[in-house]
Amino acid sequence: MSKIVIKNLEKSYGDNKVISNFNININDGEFIVLVGPSGCGKSTLLRMISGLENIDQGEIFLDQKLINNLLPSKREIAMVFQSYALYPHMNVFENMSFGLKMEKISKSEINQKVNNAAAILQIEDLLERKPKHLSGGQKQRVAIGRAITRSPKVFLFDEPLSNLDAALRSEMRVEISKLHEKMNSNIIYVTHDQVEAMTLADRIVVLNKGNIEQYGTPNEIYSNPNNIFVAEFIGSPKMNIIKINKEHIVNSNTLHLFNNKITFDNIEFKDEIYLGIRPEDISLESNLEIELEVKIDLVENLGFEKIIYSKVSNNQIIIKSSKNISSNSLKVSFSKNKVLFFNKHKNRIR
Repeated sequence: MSKIVIKNLEKSYGDNKVISNFNININDGEFIVLVGPSGCGKSTLLRMISGLENIDQGEIFLDQKLINNLLPSKREIAMVFQSYALYPHMNVFENMSFGLKMEKISKSEINQKVNNAAAILQIEDLLERKPKHLSGGQKQRVAIGRAITRSPKVFLFDEPLSNLDAALRSEMRVEISKLHEKMNSNIIYVTHDQVEAMTLADRIVVLNKGNIEQYGTPNEIYSNPNNIFVAEFIGSPKMNIIKINKEHIVNSNTLHLFNNKITFDNIEFKDEIYLGIRPEDISLESNLEIELEVKIDLVENLGFEKIIYSKVSNNQIIIKSSKNISSNSLKVSFSKNKVLFFNKHKNRIR
């Protein structure tokens, strides 16, 4: 197990700043997931940690040792790429053992390490196959196995499941989670998939334009987002955000919402604000404090769940429910205790 400390990390490409003053402490054995929109700096950050990308400014420590100037092969870090990066002319055993051979490790130790990794990943029967005879999931297991043979202190995963179909992604998520439990090593994992982030992570880092928007457990990120960006980015479908203008403010703690006059405790309304409510927190029954009638635009049938796209007073309202919908309009409601508020700068105030 190892501890990673990153201080004041910066990276630019010309005038484009990709990573800005990035700071994070990763505890022994933690599974950290980096999420954010395309171009936010997730993969660049992994490449700087691995040594594949130069650092403009800042420091990276692994077990209190500064590794900025170490070669990638000397960092005790293994990276698993999105594209698998297997040698097509080598079989699975040769792919998994290639790095060990370059390090002049004995043949007996190589055999032991490869066979141990193959056993962990349940690919012992694939060792003689070439990559062209492997499925996507099998190739990903081989790529992970190659990383395991190096006995690294840190595993870096760069969107490793994005090339797999939905069913296989689900299966591989479970396998990676089991692997983390067995290896008890640090994992830093990049993904754009919220399900991967929420199910795999001990803690999630939400990135936006090279900056950390929030860093916390999946439950903290989901239940207590710092701002509207995090609130909308984490959660599927995204949180409903409704702008509340001054004319809807009755007094310092009371709002007039969709013909409901609702008083909120421990908050003071002064200026325009934003109200947030999760789709799954909206009931198809009119039995909660805040009631409204919505016009239905579209219903996505996902089997057990239905995603309802609706409108009220020029606001789009998304609702998640298990109930069947048969009308063009609905009376729905939600509890004031489920509401989040954000100020005019879109930062969380309650």
